[in-house]
Amino acid sequence: MSMQVVIGDWDRLREHAQDLRVEVFVVEQGVPIELEWDEGDEVSTHAVAYDAEGQPVATGRLLPDGHIGRMAVRKSARGQGIGSFVLNALLAEAKRLGYGKLVLHAQTHAVDFYRRHGFIEEGDEFMEAGIRHRMMTRQA
Repeated sequence: MSMQVVIGDWDRLREHAQDLRVEVFVVEQGVPIELEWDEGDEVSTHAVAYDAEGQPVATGRLLPDGHIGRMAVRKSARGQGIGSFVLNALLAEAKRLGYGKLVLHAQTHAVDFYRRHGFIEEGDEFMEAGIRHRMMTRQA
């Protein structure tokens, strides 16, 4: 499978990251659109994965405080390791930038995915945007 992950700022990747996040979070999961956008986008490092045809299929972001979030993979592209490509790109960027501890809020169905990438659960399950989550951490 041919795949490219592009790392960049919000100005560069906004269009593709927004489209993916609306498709996955707002349309598919029912997250209110006003909860999807925040001030974090402007200051984050973003990753967008493109398939062999150059179509955006996954995205995620790394905030300046070491929080990884907004991981989304287009439904038709799931189960192919694309989420791992994006997460690994963000982890490499965090390491390059000298981050220490990384934090994310994993939807409970995705906890095993993040465990496979070295994250461990901390604290109890909680609700965020109407979806069950677990806080997870790891060293960069």
